[in-house]
Amino acid sequence: MKKIFKITVLVITMFCLTFVVTACGQKKADYTAKTAESALNAGKDIEGKTVKFKVEKLEPNSTFGYNMEAGKHLNFVSNDNPKVKQGDTVFLKVKKVTSTMGSYVISYSDLSKQ
Repeated sequence: MKKIFKITVLVITMFCLTFVVTACGQKKADYTAKTAESALNAGKDIEGKTVKFKVEKLEPNSTFGYNMEAGKHLNFVSNDNPKVKQGDTVFLKVKKVTSTMGSYVISYSDLSKQ
């Protein structure tokens, strides 16, 4: 009986540890492309926040550098190649937002693919 109890406790412990480690590896974004654009349109500051979105279009030679387009008027830009392709889902941290000709130009840091 003690052996069965020990095995049960060990299995439950391993399950809990696996769940905790897996959950800790998941990143939760503050915004999606749609909610980030809505927040910006409402005048909210999203600098320092995280955004998760699907790259709708990649413009490597835009005026602003490498431009990942998402949403209607969102342009995530960097001088460095983000090494992503159209259709990739990315997770990044917003550094600065400027508005130019009806679109938002957003610089970012900590880009990772999901």
